Amino acid sequence: MSTLSYADDDARWQAMQARDPEADNAFVYAVRTTGIYGRPSCCVRLPKRENVEFFPDEAAAQAAGYRPSHRLGIDRSASAIRRGALVALACRLIETSDTPPSLDELARQAGMSSFHFHRLFKAETGLTPKSYGDAQRARKLRGSLADAPSVTQAVYDAGFNSSSRFYEHSSKLLGMPPGRYRSGGEQTQIRFAVAQCSLGALLVAQSERGVCAITLGDDPDELVRKLQDQFPKAELLGGDAAFEQLVAQVVGFIETPALGLNLPLDIRGTAFQERVWRALCEIPAGTTVTYSELAQRIGSPAAVRAVASACAANRIAVAIPCHRVIRRDGDLTGYRWGIDRKKQLLQRESQQREEG
Repeated sequence: MSTLSYADDDARWQAMQARDPEADNAFVYAVRTTGIYGRPSCCVRLPKRENVEFFPDEAAAQAAGYRPSHRLGIDRSASAIRRGALVALACRLIETSDTPPSLDELARQAGMSSFHFHRLFKAETGLTPKSYGDAQRARKLRGSLADAPSVTQAVYDAGFNSSSRFYEHSSKLLGMPPGRYRSGGEQTQIRFAVAQCSLGALLVAQSERGVCAITLGDDPDELVRKLQDQFPKAELLGGDAAFEQLVAQVVGFIETPALGLNLPLDIRGTAFQERVWRALCEIPAGTTVTYSELAQRIGSPAAVRAVASACAANRIAVAIPCHRVIRRDGDLTGYRWGIDRKKQLLQRESQQREEG
């Protein structure tokens, strides 16, 4: 049943009487005589109709002066556990099915309408069921391309119903044509250069689409080896004078964040990861956000863990500033290139923001 099914107060009152759990995502009710609000399915004792008013969400009820019922807090915890279990079960089904299950099939398994299951899945994971399925198929494809007897066989093994449908999106899924990915980046040119900065060794790499890696470390050779491991058959070219200027831009930004950094990026990730990475680029230098705040910014407040995973998967340091995300308690945990580097970057940005 959609939200439109609860569009008038008569329908909402009927949902309360039926203690309809699907209505919990559509509205809350408040009782004038007690000053509290709750969810339709949480109604233990039905109040008188003339004492009830309805609000689209909890924020609206609180703005009107109502406070949450004690029962609501208990039900929230139990409901969160149920929601997490339902979505986890759906994820396992998507991951293990040879053919991606339809939205109707997933909703039927969860005992929900397609509308509400779709909304629940996106709220919990940050992705629609279809996007999650696409990401899983892309992961399977990347894993099987090297060993399958042909690209076509790998395409079908990964769950794509037709090769033509796959090739429409292959560059987005793999970052390059599938034949090149299968051969370790063969016929792909990647320019790179290694430099030194105050944070240690720095490697910058650029494909024909834009900057595809900015990595930091202690050993320059190790940074190059990791790039070679990622694309063992790509043609790795030392940067020319123009490329050296790009590297100098990155070094300059690390030393003086106030200069800013505006580079064409070759972002390769799932739909959800790309949403997170683009949101990271909107965080001003000298400021930080928590993982939960970042989840809210991309419209998926429940997907905090998925946001943290997307930050950890980022391979383009400083240009995609995942160092500006911290835990709620202020802890600087979770930085691919080391907590000390994250601390230095944040201190430098904060100092220059104050001076500016």
